Amino acid sequence: MDRITDQHDIKTGLAALLAIDPRLDKIAACAGTVPLRLREPGFEGLAEIIVSQQVSKASAAAMFSRFEKLVFPLSAATLLALGEKPMIEAGLSRAKQSTLSLVARAIVDDGLDLEALCFLPVVEAQDRLTAIKGIGPWTAEVFLLFCAGHRDIFPAGDVALQHAVGVGLDLPHRPTEKEVRKIAEVWSPWRSIAARLFWAYYAHLKQGRDVLPL
Repeated sequence: MDRITDQHDIKTGLAALLAIDPRLDKIAACAGTVPLRLREPGFEGLAEIIVSQQVSKASAAAMFSRFEKLVFPLSAATLLALGEKPMIEAGLSRAKQSTLSLVARAIVDDGLDLEALCFLPVVEAQDRLTAIKGIGPWTAEVFLLFCAGHRDIFPAGDVALQHAVGVGLDLPHRPTEKEVRKIAEVWSPWRSIAARLFWAYYAHLKQGRDVLPL
């Protein structure tokens, strides 16, 4: 299995993950259903992730709802044609406006193919995405996890994942991004399943609060 594309893949990956690390059994028992949340690997999916950077799930959902209504159909070409006005009206920060414009320019002017990028090796795909100003490791990893369906990515910079890993593994403190990245190495090649599991576990810890990026 090269890509996670449906709930059957989630089930297969979770069984393999629990065989790798039995410590996760109790976490899976609490977490319940491990979500898929797969999106199309195009401009719309990447735009939604950019909008969700560093804001609450509710705020991101509200802003993106306004944004996709103002930029219709939601594509790089449409955004460039409309300019910054719909992004301002949607409530996006100047930084997010800049990032979205740069992504749109990369697609329209430079031929960036987000769909094709999803079939590149993870490191190469991440490098191409993070070469665009405003796209950091978290954004690139979340795009490749939820839009490309890569099976071996763990966005260690995600605060919810850091908290869930710390609690779930009975660590004395919330681990840093570097520490989480090291911990997650044991879950390869199913780190994307592990990330989904710990997001679901975080929701359990927070009594149903959904913090998945998409």
